[in-house]
Amino acid sequence: MRASAGAALAALLLASACVGPTGRDRPAAPLPPAAPPRAEPIASGRVVGGAIVAAVPLPAAARSPVAGAASAAAAGLLAGPAVAALPITAAQAEAGRLAFLRSCPGLQRRTDGSGLTRGADWAPACAAARGAGGGGARDFFARWFEAVQVGDGQAFATGYYEPEIAASRRRGAGYETPVYGRPDDLVEVSLGDFNPDLKGKTVRGRVQGVRLVPYPDRAAIEGGALSGHAPVLAWAADPVEVFFLQIQGSGRLRLPDGGEMRVGYDTQNGREYVGIGALMRRRGLLQPGQASMQGIVAWLHANPEQGAALMRENKSFVFFRELPGGPVGAMGYEVSGGVTAAADPKFVPLGAPVFLSLDRQDATGLWVAQDTGGAIKGSNRFDTFWGAGDGARRTAGGMSGRGTAFLLLPVGTLARAGAAPAAAVPTPTVRPVPPAAARPAPTAAPSMAPSRPSRLPASILPSVTDAEPNPRP
Repeated sequence: MRASAGAALAALLLASACVGPTGRDRPAAPLPPAAPPRAEPIASGRVVGGAIVAAVPLPAAARSPVAGAASAAAAGLLAGPAVAALPITAAQAEAGRLAFLRSCPGLQRRTDGSGLTRGADWAPACAAARGAGGGGARDFFARWFEAVQVGDGQAFATGYYEPEIAASRRRGAGYETPVYGRPDDLVEVSLGDFNPDLKGKTVRGRVQGVRLVPYPDRAAIEGGALSGHAPVLAWAADPVEVFFLQIQGSGRLRLPDGGEMRVGYDTQNGREYVGIGALMRRRGLLQPGQASMQGIVAWLHANPEQGAALMRENKSFVFFRELPGGPVGAMGYEVSGGVTAAADPKFVPLGAPVFLSLDRQDATGLWVAQDTGGAIKGSNRFDTFWGAGDGARRTAGGMSGRGTAFLLLPVGTLARAGAAPAAAVPTPTVRPVPPAAARPAPTAAPSMAPSRPSRLPASILPSVTDAEPNPRP
């Protein structure tokens, strides 16, 4: 949804925050104690918001990574274990079948950028998926798919979610932070229209005389640079929440009358994304164990003036549009918590099922690659979507899982590619981790940027080391 990704909130923060040029000289307020985790089950059978339970990933087959591989086909394929041997639960299988079925039109229509499949390859599985309900989902995947390891198979997974924040369609007491729509003077230029070598590159700005100049950055927007050029879709109660709404790229606005408004990424100002998590660590503002989304949010709330100045250092600013339904992924289909994952379409066919065997139990299992993310680049890099609510927020904000990834592709894909034979699969083990156990901070991963309708574009995505969720357009 990840996607998540640079937040628009600070901009909204806007006018209300009286802040000095940096606010760094004042001592920071201590953070409040963290609430104990509370587990919440979701439809796919996964649990969000609970204590981390560690697991031992299935081993990947030994293979040296191919330097500079630009696609899955170039990275090389190995046969994985038999799909029937993978520990896929019945709930995961049924949720995955429904998500896969939703993705089938796109799978059969789109050109597969990974080079692994053709549209017609998916037709038999798509036809079979329609009649595989009623407890037959596990058998469906076992019959129609084969597991494939791409490159060295070493997976890294983060998480994203759909924020829920308090807002009003009208400005009033307690609702002072604007959630902006697309400005009427923002110009987007596809450089590939002028030079094929620049295909996929976009610059954004505004016209000044006969020149295209950079669009105002976050600080300038907060200072009034939009001057009536952008509609205000809603007024939010908490500027910090708007900041992270922009990072995720979509979310639900809870209205005073009990109604709900959903917004999604429309565009951004084209300015560089600066991850505030990395800034905070370099400046010693986060103590050990606080370098997570939850720790960053707590610090920003405890230090509003310093926090507002810090958020303005992120020059990227996101503009939204109102959505008629739930968050939509890069394929144009609604995404599902605990089922949808974002992946790099050069290494995973969009719409394909994926089995992740990770060092944590919550994210281990079957996912469907229905989304992309600006920071989600390279083979075996995934961003898992956890839905909405506090539990989803806790799980996504602290998600950092490593292990092995297997794509589930139509039977016959490996034979056509001439892949090596399958390896035996050891039984995975699971061991509980005490709730207070500290998790290591995420380490750097390939650069990325969200491109999903629910997340932000690549140019504004933060790196994994920012300890902030990946944005989603």
